[in-house]
Amino acid sequence: MPLYDCMLLLKPIIRKEGLIDLVARIGKHVYSKNGVLTEVKSFGKVELGYGIKKLDGRHYQEDKLLRWLLVKHRDIKIGSSEMEDRQDDSNRVTNRSLYDESSTDEDDDILGLSR
Repeated sequence: MPLYDCMLLLKPIIRKEGLIDLVARIGKHVYSKNGVLTEVKSFGKVELGYGIKKLDGRHYQEDKLLRWLLVKHRDIKIGSSEMEDRQDDSNRVTNRSLYDESSTDEDDDILGLSR
């Protein structure tokens, strides 16, 4: 199964209960797609280098969330067969471009947000 990182940037006024609720909803969505949530980290309150215009009072589908980012790690597999795959691949050299791999992932928005 491929490994993903999801980073969420929330409004500074969100309480811990709201954060837990949002992470629980994301975890349920990941689980419904046969994924596993392995780790949750909090960076606390961080001073940004720029302002975010979403704080202007408009209404959005998810009020708590300012920005989100989902990154797929290439060539990293999670599971018991990881070591076997690495031993098999160590003898091969590939000439793959970054854009050669066709993506079969659905364009599924985890949080139900439209861009």
